Amino acid sequence: MSDKLSHFDEGGQARMVDVGAKAETRREAVASAFVELNEAVLAALPQNPKGDPLEVARFAGIQAAKRTSELIPMCHPLALTFVDVQATVVAGGVEIRATAATVAGTGVEMEAMTAAAVAALTVYDMTKALDKGIRIREIVLLSKTGGKSGTYTRVV
Repeated sequence: MSDKLSHFDEGGQARMVDVGAKAETRREAVASAFVELNEAVLAALPQNPKGDPLEVARFAGIQAAKRTSELIPMCHPLALTFVDVQATVVAGGVEIRATAATVAGTGVEMEAMTAAAVAALTVYDMTKALDKGIRIREIVLLSKTGGKSGTYTRVV
């Protein structure tokens, strides 16, 4: 781990990190989010008139991963080699799990986290007619591999 924030120059101004000299390696990141839904909303998921909320959320997450650099100002645009988003009904809600991969000189943590966050927001959008009190929580990086900083796995 570094002891300083990488997106600031010596004068304290925000900047995009120059990754031009970094080696291109395979990099992968996995992130998750949780959408807390009440039992009535969970029971109504299959009958949603807007379509299958979980499938729409999957597509939204994949699209979001591909557009991360347009949303997060200091992110590098990346040629993603793989994106997968899974939305699974579990006790108390929907668990989102997003994976992003590339071969590049910078990591894909933000792409995976953006995919998880947007997929969770899409579940909210698709179900908000039934409950405005839906909570999105625990958007976290679960793991990452590749690059100078090596492997990271979240300890729960």
